[in-house]
Amino acid sequence: MAYDPGAIDATLAAAVGDEPGLIAELREAFLDSAKRALGLLAAADDPEGWRGSALRLKGLAASFGAVRLMALAQEAADAPAGDSAVLRKLQRAVERL
Repeated sequence: MAYDPGAIDATLAAAVGDEPGLIAELREAFLDSAKRALGLLAAADDPEGWRGSALRLKGLAASFGAVRLMALAQEAADAPAGDSAVLRKLQRAVERL
């Protein structure tokens, strides 16, 4: 699954119109939120916390049209708590945003 760097911007443009400054602000807010959600996932110390954090990240990704991140977050939700391989995949996906 390839990353489409224009998907988030297209979603934001559809929501707010042709406002490059606002799109940039919202994109930065999304990135900050994704990093915080990823941090909560990494810090989760039980299966319920892990799954809940993964599903919150999935919802955030869905809200912004980040399809790859959404799929990876679902993968995390289905994985055992603390799965380091899926966590690394998510970290790389967030870094590419």
